Amino acid sequence: MDNISIARLLDETASLLEIDSADPFRVRSYRRAAEAVEQQTTQLATLATPDADPKALLAIAGIGKGMAANIVAIVNTGTLPLREELLQKYKPTMLELLRLPGMGPKTVALLWSALEVADIDALEAAAKAGDLNKLPRMGEKFTTKLIKGIEDYRRNSSRFRIDQAREQAERISALIREFPGIDEITPAGSLRRGRETVGDLDLLVTGPACEADVVSAAVDHVAALPLIDKLLAKGQNKVSFTLRSNLQVDVRLLPRASYGAALQYFTGSKMHNVALRQRAIKRGLTLNEYALARLEDNTIVAAATEEAIYRALDLDYIPPELRENSGELEAAATHALPQLITLTDIHGDLHMHTTETDGANTIREMAEAALARGLKYIAITDHSKNLAMTNGMDDKRALAHIKRIREVDAQMQGRIRVLPGIEVDILAEGQLDLDDSTLAQMDVVVASVHSRFDQPIDQMTDRILCALENPHTRILGHPTGRKVLKRDPYALHLDKILKRAAELGVAVEHNASPARADLNDLHLRLAKQHGCKITINTDAHSTDELDQIRYGITQLRRAWLTPADLINTQPTAEALLTQLRSKP
Repeated sequence: MDNISIARLLDETASLLEIDSADPFRVRSYRRAAEAVEQQTTQLATLATPDADPKALLAIAGIGKGMAANIVAIVNTGTLPLREELLQKYKPTMLELLRLPGMGPKTVALLWSALEVADIDALEAAAKAGDLNKLPRMGEKFTTKLIKGIEDYRRNSSRFRIDQAREQAERISALIREFPGIDEITPAGSLRRGRETVGDLDLLVTGPACEADVVSAAVDHVAALPLIDKLLAKGQNKVSFTLRSNLQVDVRLLPRASYGAALQYFTGSKMHNVALRQRAIKRGLTLNEYALARLEDNTIVAAATEEAIYRALDLDYIPPELRENSGELEAAATHALPQLITLTDIHGDLHMHTTETDGANTIREMAEAALARGLKYIAITDHSKNLAMTNGMDDKRALAHIKRIREVDAQMQGRIRVLPGIEVDILAEGQLDLDDSTLAQMDVVVASVHSRFDQPIDQMTDRILCALENPHTRILGHPTGRKVLKRDPYALHLDKILKRAAELGVAVEHNASPARADLNDLHLRLAKQHGCKITINTDAHSTDELDQIRYGITQLRRAWLTPADLINTQPTAEALLTQLRSKP
């Protein structure tokens, strides 16, 4: 029972308590405990044994005596008595309802008490029958949105965001490495190519323990991993299973001699691999997951490394992110592949939030964390007043915030520049949410849409174009408004927006948060074609979220972007500011 599983059970118990109209303080205590457990680097199962120090769990902020006892119960039994009691009172399927848009615990409780709705099928039937329209806070608009949300959930429930898949890959890999003789574990498939979502997880494993004459013991080890929910198959060198999240994982244990061929085969998209095999055949070769070999006598030409396989086919090495059959083979054959951007090329982050609005850390804490990650400049861009749920700032607060940011900038003594900025809302008619006189004092103004996503395509397009015309707009934040697997992009003529942004010198953002990944890789290529200035930002709401930059870098690489295509590859804040739209 690892920390993620413990946290999930605590969080589900909190949701069930809220459905049960329990004391809000009690609900919050379970939520806080779930957050605290998930953030721990030490596996709490090791602190819940009879031999462990009983005070170790209590030393964790957010864990009291009662919650420590709950954690011990979870580790020992795999569940929580209170959770099981509540599930008997209600139904397990009610937890799935909470994954739908607009379905919080109070709404689920109302549906249960009024209609005895406890699962998605029953909810959909009630919505289509018009039964929800009779309930408080639920009308035709809510029902229409809910039906679409159910459709989206069913379509996306078998896919997982890249960060979620990578987290699971790292957890599984850590457990596999406990077996002696494992040298290397590499995620393959769509995760290695950096697609923003994955349908399943491929892990390739090699080392002395994976050689044919001894691999059976390693296979047994993988098949017995404690996080497996259901074992699907166990073969000579492959184990397939699902996790509790329903993510399917295929682990292949391979000898070093064929590891490169397998890595290439299980990484490339279907069409990339087809094109590569056709190229091999034209050269009298055959390519599969075991080796690149001669057709006439099956002599192995290359197998141990991907580099050797591409070289034998007269190709430059193709980075995994480009293996989508979108021109990479032709470029590799003519030495025309770009020098893709890397994390070390990024010197600044121009979109982040602090405790002034909805962030978890102070200006100074964000600055120190960015400095520790090697950044040379950042912009603090808290929310404006229209986004009330985030405690957005009015003009008076924004001006006071500028002063505090400049004070922190001075305190950093040149170790890192801290630029004053704002993420200002684009209102329904295209105006910005703060006075021009306030925006004029900001170094970085990120203009973003946070409301009225349902506007018709022409109206939304005109709204954003109007915001671009404001001379203080320097960056267009998360331009399409989508949330991966949760919310579709709003309707807009993106081509027209990118073209105008390029003409005005307004930078367009790639939001590196894996929940947004907006602009996506295809849009980024279009932005480059239009000559847009492009910036990558984390939109971090805590110091930990600064690390999400790596997911954004992956999407930039998928878009074939180089350091020259990004403005925050500039080495200093002063150089960066020259790349932004000039102040009026």
